[in-house]
Amino acid sequence: MFTGIVATTGKITHLQPLEQGLRITVEAPSLKLANVALGDSIAHGGVCLTVIAKKKSSYQVDVSKETLNCTVGLDLLGGEVNLEKAMRLSDFIGGHLVSGHVDGVGAVTKFEPIGESHKLVIKAPKNLAKYIARKGSITVDGVSLTTNKVKGSTFSINLIPHTVEATTLKRLAAGSRVNLEVDLIARYVERMLNA
Repeated sequence: MFTGIVATTGKITHLQPLEQGLRITVEAPSLKLANVALGDSIAHGGVCLTVIAKKKSSYQVDVSKETLNCTVGLDLLGGEVNLEKAMRLSDFIGGHLVSGHVDGVGAVTKFEPIGESHKLVIKAPKNLAKYIARKGSITVDGVSLTTNKVKGSTFSINLIPHTVEATTLKRLAAGSRVNLEVDLIARYVERMLNA
């Protein structure tokens, strides 16, 4: 589990093709890898991946073909990704409960400065729209955010300067594709109501 509070960003420095996926090397000197063990989970742009090897400031993870098919950003050499180590049960939850399982890929329709903040508008896949609520939680590229407005499958978010500066969201533009994870509780509520 994660909280959607990004610890730092990392850079994909090597891509090694596998029979059914990729092994990627991530350079992350500010992630503090000393307490990361082989087998630990780290979220990469909202995608939970398992550490299989590590050095002082970099590590490797394997990404399955299935994960590559339903996410964006993990197969870009030189690409920057938001990083968050898995939370412990004793950790403070500053964002919301995030599983690291991307529900779909959205398209940015607008990213513009408004005063000191930025307005981010995203069109979600239609099948996810029912889970997105005004003033609800959503994860965009691994970042826990609160929706401001929702109309159909389009929603808007206000990004404060810190979020823009500390994450990869600063590189968004109209047409960018982003990983989306809807609120975990909304999915369970739907399952209980339909059971």
